[in-house]
Amino acid sequence: MIVRMYCSGLASLCLALVPAPAGAAEREDAAAAAIEAAIASTDRPAADRDEDGRRRPAELLAFLGVEPGMRVLDVFAAGGYYTELLARVVGVKGLVIAYNNPPYADFFSERIEARYAGDRLSNVRQLTAPIDALGLAPRSLDAALFVMSYHDLYWRPDDGSWPATDPAVLLAALRSALRPGAVVVVQDHVAAAGLDPLESVSNLHRIDPAVVRRDFAAAGFEFEAESGMLAHPADDHSLQVFDPGIRGRTDQFVFRFRNPLE
Repeated sequence: MIVRMYCSGLASLCLALVPAPAGAAEREDAAAAAIEAAIASTDRPAADRDEDGRRRPAELLAFLGVEPGMRVLDVFAAGGYYTELLARVVGVKGLVIAYNNPPYADFFSERIEARYAGDRLSNVRQLTAPIDALGLAPRSLDAALFVMSYHDLYWRPDDGSWPATDPAVLLAALRSALRPGAVVVVQDHVAAAGLDPLESVSNLHRIDPAVVRRDFAAAGFEFEAESGMLAHPADDHSLQVFDPGIRGRTDQFVFRFRNPLE
């Protein structure tokens, strides 16, 4: 692997070729191989494999930068589609924490039970707790992932089935649990720019990407990169995400944030 460095002088532009740090190429190769093997595993549930085409997990996991041996938090993991893939990538020397708050755990209880029956994912620790009682050890995580779930922090159903969660509370706990330099990837459904998240989530289950960037900046994270891997320009952001006319084809943003180095 080669890293290109550009420098400018008074009248010239110079290009230097500098070898990547020792072992970096080997780590990248090992991570890519682990991701490929995880997705190709015939031990995965058939329903999961059926979703691979629309979810594009190889690209998302590569964007997250997950590697064997890492400790990763799957935030609002729901039924565990990504939890399983993460567990297979990090391997026996790694750990995945599948976090759900009580409403998520209740709603997805059957899928969760089937996912972990017979201790089939022994390197996964299930964590069910309110967002203000996570109990995560400081600087214990290498990465965290939100997949179509960050918007739920603004969910306020009339029936009271979801608590009035505060995104700032969860992000503060998350930042404390991440080691310096660790990353967070957020994938979610795009809402039209400028919409109040309480309204866009309640009505459409979508969120303005600018709201997410604002929340993470306020929590002290640095915005690092954006991917268009799940962009769907045909989606005009007006339909509720479960509408048959758009379900599975919503326009989605994918952001990567980094916990700053000290």
